[in-house]
Amino acid sequence: MQKLLVTGSSGLIGSEVVRHFARKGWKIYGIDNNMRADFFGEKGDTRWSQQQLQSDFPDFTHHEADLRDRSKILELVKEIKPDYISHTAAQPSHDLAASRPFDDFDVNAVGTLNLLEAARNYCPESPFAHMSTNKVYGDAPNNLHLVEQEKRYDYGDAAYQNGIKESFTIDQSKHSLFGASKVAADVMVQEYGRYFDMPTCALRGGCLTGPNHSGVELHGFLSYLIKVNITGGHYTIFGYKGKQVRDNIHSYDVAKFMENFFENPRSGEVYNIGGGRDNSTSILEAFDRIEGITGKKMNHTYSEQNRSGDHICYISDLSKMKAHYPKWDITKDLQTTFEEIASSWERRIFAAARG
Repeated sequence: MQKLLVTGSSGLIGSEVVRHFARKGWKIYGIDNNMRADFFGEKGDTRWSQQQLQSDFPDFTHHEADLRDRSKILELVKEIKPDYISHTAAQPSHDLAASRPFDDFDVNAVGTLNLLEAARNYCPESPFAHMSTNKVYGDAPNNLHLVEQEKRYDYGDAAYQNGIKESFTIDQSKHSLFGASKVAADVMVQEYGRYFDMPTCALRGGCLTGPNHSGVELHGFLSYLIKVNITGGHYTIFGYKGKQVRDNIHSYDVAKFMENFFENPRSGEVYNIGGGRDNSTSILEAFDRIEGITGKKMNHTYSEQNRSGDHICYISDLSKMKAHYPKWDITKDLQTTFEEIASSWERRIFAAARG
């Protein structure tokens, strides 16, 4: 039986990875201490996800551990000696990082180092897939020639029609403190791959989403937007006329890529993992799509102040991923993703109302 260690196992990507590989008959060990509830309050709580995984999968074992606890992480990895590692745990908000810089860096950078060093000591041959972020590029993508259209911005240079490649600069730009801590983790993952010849990759995610996301205003763009529409809440657009663009990838397709990497790992690689152009949407376009699904109008206001370091237009170029792993491709289109998230929120809201 293959053994997989998943950090952030109750979160969006982590729980999807648990489900995917548990269904393949693997033994899964999850690490999660529900720090998302500490970061985002009750609305960010992921205990429901942990309990669901424990109920659904008898070969899933939950470990209540903090990645910042170096001795605990070393002890766990030594005990488990996993065949594969999926590192999805993080402090994910670039807004929150500014008010909690020590927690942000300790979770994202130091926590990643703790896990890498544990892997080097006890299972150096085990493929290590790390969820990085497109925020490692800072706001440098905003310096590209952009064209304003009716409901979105887009790239005006033909060289970027497929999106941002992994060779794009990460220097001389504003990252947010979150972006900076993720750069540190990203480069460390690469370095352990190159320096120690370990099978590692950093997956620079676009907007990661799916039905198991507990989206909040500070993190989880699409999940939060859909939740606001369903509940009749209020949504604030921060700058760029609501025409800022993100490419969205379903958590299932992230898990599928990890499976491909585990089967044929490389050392010290980076991949821009997102939905690509076909799964890109602006906020205004997202309003139109969810209104078409639910029949409810978005209640929203506009703030001229954009989020510091935010991208105006970001689309992931998937060509390197597809070249290295030709069996992988996007399987969940944008409409399907919207519908699955909407259905999930409706079920959760109904269950909460019933107590």
